[in-house]
Amino acid sequence: MGSLVATDNFQHILRVLNTNVDGKQNIMYAMTSIKGLGRRFSNIVCKKAEVDLKKRAGELSAKELEELMVIVSNPRTFKIPDWFLNRQKDHKDGRFSQLTSSALDTKLREDLERLKKIR
Repeated sequence: MGSLVATDNFQHILRVLNTNVDGKQNIMYAMTSIKGLGRRFSNIVCKKAEVDLKKRAGELSAKELEELMVIVSNPRTFKIPDWFLNRQKDHKDGRFSQLTSSALDTKLREDLERLKKIR
């Protein structure tokens, strides 16, 4: 790996969605450390936000990071297809959504409790 030239505003560790994200990785791969986001989803989010995929996570400005998190929290408003989301047709309300970090854990626990009641 080549040497990393850190500018004055380079952050080595970012705190995003209650997760520590490594600032030295490319943004697409750094976002995969957030629970609920995979490579394909982070790729499409970066493209929708018009962020350079070769950019390191620590080089992002606050505006770019905020734009990424808005798209992650509301993917359907940015025309990300329903089949791309990780929570399709929720049993309670029938919605399509993208769950991340603690919300994903909560829904998984609720689903397991619901399935235990069936047995």
